[in-house]
Amino acid sequence: MFIDEITVYGRAGHGGKGCVAFLREPSRPKGGPSGGNGGRGGDVILEADHDLNNLVAQFFNSRLIAPDGEPGLGKGMDGHAGKDLIVKVPCGTLVWRLEPLEPAPEQGDAEDVAGTLPGSCRSRPMMRRAGSERALEISPVEPARPSGPTGKGELAADLTKPGQRFILCQGGRGGLGNRNFATARRQTPRFAQPGEAGMEGKFLLELRIMAEVGLVGFPNAGKSTLLTAISKARPKVAPYPFTTLHPQIGIVEYDDLHRMTVCDVPGLIEGAHRNAGLGHKFLRHIERCKLLVVVVDMAGTDGRNPWDDYKQLMAELKLYDPGLLEKPRLLAANKMDEPAAAGNLREFKRKVRHIPIVAMAAAFGEGIKPFKAAIRGMNRESREVNAV
Repeated sequence: MFIDEITVYGRAGHGGKGCVAFLREPSRPKGGPSGGNGGRGGDVILEADHDLNNLVAQFFNSRLIAPDGEPGLGKGMDGHAGKDLIVKVPCGTLVWRLEPLEPAPEQGDAEDVAGTLPGSCRSRPMMRRAGSERALEISPVEPARPSGPTGKGELAADLTKPGQRFILCQGGRGGLGNRNFATARRQTPRFAQPGEAGMEGKFLLELRIMAEVGLVGFPNAGKSTLLTAISKARPKVAPYPFTTLHPQIGIVEYDDLHRMTVCDVPGLIEGAHRNAGLGHKFLRHIERCKLLVVVVDMAGTDGRNPWDDYKQLMAELKLYDPGLLEKPRLLAANKMDEPAAAGNLREFKRKVRHIPIVAMAAAFGEGIKPFKAAIRGMNRESREVNAV
């Protein structure tokens, strides 16, 4: 099962209630107020993990609820803080906020705390204790809106680096115990603060695969066969269109131990930029690729002209996101073992120029070494240009 988009509900933990207590010991029969503070609620934190490749875990558990903080105790003992809920997501996950974050419903009114809380203290803002800030290292998140059509609310985070974290919902602070309200004129306060409610909201998690090379083309052009030939990935291969129903990832290995990730996107059709044939679900996975490989059936086995296929693919990419055409491109002229392929390739070079071409027959392993060398060289050039 491959899941690349899922709606989740997140709720951080509520802060624990402050305690109303008074110290009573044989040597101190009237020791004064000693109610401890409540513990803070746990946060819901998303963490990017390089070992994951889809959101199937969130599909089976879409309610992300962190533990509440414990209430305060007598003798000045503070309650334990709720444990943060850390949710692993794959690198390349976008977090869209579907609705504004709001505090979750209160776990109890002030009257639930022992004693009576005066109105002047109910409206008093929660006071932060010195040293209560948590030392949690959160990687800086740049909420740059990605290219392409969205319409999915506000972009909250884009988790691209392994170990990068984002606080989805922040836990509520714990209430103060009655010892914090003792003054010279009010030496025995019989009230405490309730815990602050944790934040909650609905979010859309969208995965955009992070690969160095993206394979695009029409159905039945041989993309899955090419991925099988250059990597150890084993996608389903069959002689009919739309054999590949979701993106496939393969790792290309070289003799010097260099590795590259290649993404095989399901076949595109006319109108993919309008989401025809789930075009948006497929096209978004190539937005992060550094190099695009256009796989064309040079033999025209489906009755189409290879040069028309290429021009139509470029038009679909441009209509979806003009920035895709600015990426380096390589054309893989596949199925060169067919009789009509050689003539079509000569005609293709005459009509379509200024694009490097690698002729191959992926099903028989022909042209694989030049192809691997070409994508490595173009990817190296792309990195050098971006570095400058």
